Amino acid sequence: MPAARDYYEILGVEKGADGEEIKRAYRRMAMKFHPDRNPGDAEAETRFKEAAEAYEVLSDPATRQRYDQFGHEGLRGAGGPATHDFSRMDVTDIFSMFEEIFSGMGGGRARGRSARGFDLETEVLISFEDILLGCERDVEFTRLDVCEGCGGSGAKPGSKPARCAQCDGRGQVQQTGLGGMFRMVTACPACRGRGTIIRDHCTACKGKGRQPRKRSLSVRIPPGISDGQAVRIQGEGEPPPPEAAPDGAGMRGDLHVVVRIRPHKLYRRDADHLVMEMPIGITQAALGAGLDVPVLGGGSKPLTIPAGTQFGAVFRLTGEGLPNLRSGRRGDLITIVKVEVPRKLSKDQEKLLRQFAETEDEKVLPESRGFWDSIRDMLR
Repeated sequence: MPAARDYYEILGVEKGADGEEIKRAYRRMAMKFHPDRNPGDAEAETRFKEAAEAYEVLSDPATRQRYDQFGHEGLRGAGGPATHDFSRMDVTDIFSMFEEIFSGMGGGRARGRSARGFDLETEVLISFEDILLGCERDVEFTRLDVCEGCGGSGAKPGSKPARCAQCDGRGQVQQTGLGGMFRMVTACPACRGRGTIIRDHCTACKGKGRQPRKRSLSVRIPPGISDGQAVRIQGEGEPPPPEAAPDGAGMRGDLHVVVRIRPHKLYRRDADHLVMEMPIGITQAALGAGLDVPVLGGGSKPLTIPAGTQFGAVFRLTGEGLPNLRSGRRGDLITIVKVEVPRKLSKDQEKLLRQFAETEDEKVLPESRGFWDSIRDMLR
């Protein structure tokens, strides 16, 4: 039997994650691996159920503490918390167990209150230059929409769903255990929470009431956005699920466009600042120099390097970094000087450096000794 996977690893969170972070991670996993979005994909259904099992354990402080202390063995045996066998459960039952989680992302099945559709997530790739001014990007994604053939009922046009005999149309059934000591309400296994049974399935959606459709949108990416942040497009998610609102009435979910930023060959990011390394020669470091520093968006800015500049010295160009997402105020461009020792010297250059080496042995500053020692080693 394969070893049980770590619950934190399954949800992709650190061991010290708080309850809200665990809840958000579970929602993301549920959206990504929901069987309705991955029809016929057994691995996706397995991942969906693994996430539900992980959330059940980590969302309860007492159970989580026992798991942190004893691992999976702490959840078994006498005195251990009773967990469900999610591998044997129907997906609809999992939705019923965690209704408070899914109600915020489209899983709300309770009748008589406003239903909401699933949120969706997609990604878009932009460059560092795009962060400076913002940009427009076209994104394509697939969402489940109400079937046009049956209007979302799942029944063949001209026919109607029949009331479910097992739950009498309520969509839920009660289960009791331990001699009636506890009771659990779950989605009806016969109708999967709909309250109705479809005798003649719609051929377009095969009785599901929903069909996958591709959609394309132009999304505005604001200046200053960071890698991993998302732009929320309200109402571009999915309609409520068929069991909550067959005709799709209610609130659609939202589309979350996660921004990924392509690494830059020259700059790296530190909050709103840009950091770059600037190579200079040994004579520029020793005698001082004026440099043209390339700035994001094109062009350059002058930078004065004073005489005696050491390897690793830091210079700052104010206001040449990235804009803050909220205030729009730009950070700085931080330039780190890297003094480069030439690998090859002409005879005249070598002669001059040897002459200099003969004069500086007793006068070289302690902080510069290592630098000039490297030059002498090169000349040997």
